[in-house]
Amino acid sequence: MIIAQTELDSFLKATNSAPHDLLGMHPAKKGRSQGVLVRAFLREAAACVVVDVTKGDEYPMEQLAAEGFFEVFIPKIKEVFAYELKTKFHNGETRQFRDPYSFLPMLGDLDLHLFNEGNDHRIYEKLGAHTRVINGVPGVSFAVWAPSAARVSVVGNFNHWDGRYFPMRTLGASGVWELFIPGLGEGELYKYEIYDRAGKIHLKTDPYGLYFEAPPNNASVVHNPRKYSWGDSAWIEQRRAKAGQLDQPMSVYEVHLGSWKRRAGAADELFSYRELAPMIADYVIEMGFTHIEIMPVAEHPFDGSWGYQVTGYFAPTQRFGTPQDFAFFVDHLHQRGIGVIMDWVPGHFPRDAFALAEFDGTHLYEHADPRQGAHMDWGTLIFNYGRNEVRCFLVANALAWMDLYHIDGLRVDAVASMLYLDYSRKEGEWIPNQYGGRENLEAIQFLRTTNDLVHHYFPGAVMIAEESTSFPGVSRPTKDGGLGFDYKWNMGWMNDTLRYFQKESAHRKFHQNDLSFGMLYQYSENFVTVFSHDEVVHGKQSLLFKMGAWHIAEKAANLRALYTHMWAWPGKKLLFMGCEFGQSREWNYAVSLDWHLLQYKDHDGIRLLVKDLNHLYRNEPVLSMNDFNSQGFRWINCSDTDASVMAYLRVDPFEENIFAIVGHFTPVIREGYRIGVPRKGFWREVLNTNSQHYGGSGLGNGGGLNAEDVEYDGHSQSLSVTLPPFSTTIFKWSAK
Repeated sequence: MIIAQTELDSFLKATNSAPHDLLGMHPAKKGRSQGVLVRAFLREAAACVVVDVTKGDEYPMEQLAAEGFFEVFIPKIKEVFAYELKTKFHNGETRQFRDPYSFLPMLGDLDLHLFNEGNDHRIYEKLGAHTRVINGVPGVSFAVWAPSAARVSVVGNFNHWDGRYFPMRTLGASGVWELFIPGLGEGELYKYEIYDRAGKIHLKTDPYGLYFEAPPNNASVVHNPRKYSWGDSAWIEQRRAKAGQLDQPMSVYEVHLGSWKRRAGAADELFSYRELAPMIADYVIEMGFTHIEIMPVAEHPFDGSWGYQVTGYFAPTQRFGTPQDFAFFVDHLHQRGIGVIMDWVPGHFPRDAFALAEFDGTHLYEHADPRQGAHMDWGTLIFNYGRNEVRCFLVANALAWMDLYHIDGLRVDAVASMLYLDYSRKEGEWIPNQYGGRENLEAIQFLRTTNDLVHHYFPGAVMIAEESTSFPGVSRPTKDGGLGFDYKWNMGWMNDTLRYFQKESAHRKFHQNDLSFGMLYQYSENFVTVFSHDEVVHGKQSLLFKMGAWHIAEKAANLRALYTHMWAWPGKKLLFMGCEFGQSREWNYAVSLDWHLLQYKDHDGIRLLVKDLNHLYRNEPVLSMNDFNSQGFRWINCSDTDASVMAYLRVDPFEENIFAIVGHFTPVIREGYRIGVPRKGFWREVLNTNSQHYGGSGLGNGGGLNAEDVEYDGHSQSLSVTLPPFSTTIFKWSAK
């Protein structure tokens, strides 16, 4: 026997960190004889023979341990040769296969160098599990980063989840472990068994896994997402042609795929990606939205997290089908002319023991100090953005969704929590940066890098920040000192506007500044005006029931007035599903939206209004391609607090198209209410939220008014308008 007993014992106990030094074929000497030594470790094997695949020669191996450790010295062979193992198992089965320990590493020195310095932008093609053909042999290559592990093994059904078999090799000081297993293919379930330096074993899913088994087992699944044949080249080319043109129509419908619509009579039965695609496309096209934003679809074990506690960052959730099915979903919407934005969650990750937390027995992806590495509010962990390999993981993840699934943009969740070290923390619960400040410099650099690389590799793709503070330059280019996002959610406008509309009409005159204050900072960022899912959960009530009125008809009228003000106000638009028809109850992720409400005019009227607002918005460039022009907005009057009336203009750069918007937010009828306008001529009433078509009384201005030579509001012309209760009216100037 050539192997030492202590070395064999170490291997059998699965504590050996260099399996390729023992297993496989190596040049060796036995006494004075030169040859090669072959060792194999095979589960449930009764006998094994080395077969020279070129010559057909066979060399029986000696079994050194009942667990399946075999060895043979082949003399008079100067170089290693291609071989297979012909194995007879205890059940009588005989199989012949290539030895996993006969293959060279799949990752080269440059790959490892780029990964360790955080600059491999396609690391998802190297780490993880990938089907490959090596020297004509099909199989799966596995690679995982676990620098503090003492031993890492690939486990799955193929080795009965026994970590003694298929231990991986570590590649130098990179911290990467690697193994190619011939004979495996797509659909194999696998995890990594990690033996840490404290002697504990961790069973982990693949951080770079591309597909996952459903809970509770949550195994990673070998999968090739590039098999899908895309048909959206025209869409991608159109997107590329508009790269950098941010002031384009963007009206976004935010969707949670699990609760948008479910099978009738079966609340727990979900539609698949392939079933949802045409249904959502039909509806979005009818409603006039330009994009959908899907709440996080990256794999997550807990439905109640809505997708915001991710355990499979590179994998579309299996809840609705395979990765190919998800690709079909995106492709179908693209071919129907609809953009797809996805929520992305790089700000935190859950503590689930099978995923990223303490991955190799140490705080690998997260900070060790809870003052840096834990979100107290959410019970989650914070990525260590200063660690090169972690930054590489996250940057590559953003790029992967656009590369593998043609996603048109990412809405980055909880950016404020990333920017500030003291986010939601008390004194003494956080650690200042190197300059003594509260800014998370490493997270800021990570965001800038990600935004720049997305724009570099995928022209026309957009990055959107959900950022709730006044951090400067969120949507300004990095070259100008900004974070490099294209857009920022306007959380201030949302909070102020909802606060106003939640008040009963008698009290609104004291809070008119809630409606006007937003214009002071409107052009400091490229804003998206939003009412998202966060506003209709956790006891906040639905948007309809937030309205400060006593019965549904008045609540609906208020909501129609609010939506029209929202669409007329500068900024791109986003509305959460169900809000477009005034769903009465709060959103519940576990059941379908209340589509039956559309039989009632109060609800269907809201939907019809949103549909008309979208089409007006998209057809009128002054409303949809003029959001970032500070000269495109002018107040007519925002100080008539007693009447709760506010009026403003939207104009194009050449002042050829002018819209006057008048909002009136009390229950009385105001006839002969005068507003100043800048032009003579006819002002056509293009939209009145009190129209009977929307469920109102029909009171309005008869389709339009001629301007009168009466000075008012600083203008030489004015209109004498009728203001219905709880209404917003839009007029468009015409020279005739």
